[in-house]
Amino acid sequence: MKLYPDKEKLIELAHYRIPFGKFKGRYLVDLPEAYLIWFKRKGFPQGKLGSLLNAMLEIKKNGLEPLIRKVQKDFPDHKV
Repeated sequence: MKLYPDKEKLIELAHYRIPFGKFKGRYLVDLPEAYLIWFKRKGFPQGKLGSLLNAMLEIKKNGLEPLIRKVQKDFPDHKV
């Protein structure tokens, strides 16, 4: 089975910033993994933000942050 990532969703994930809390304004990729794990234990928010936080946790657990940083570099003008 081949997987084909959705380019637009990956770009959105790379440029999404946390909208609240002590890390407000940071890219999701820049959030500490411990913070994402805490969210998972407490329950991710509903909707898009929760889905993106969960995806970022999986990316971090699998050591794929360089992929997200490359997307940020290759698509610098994307607005979320």
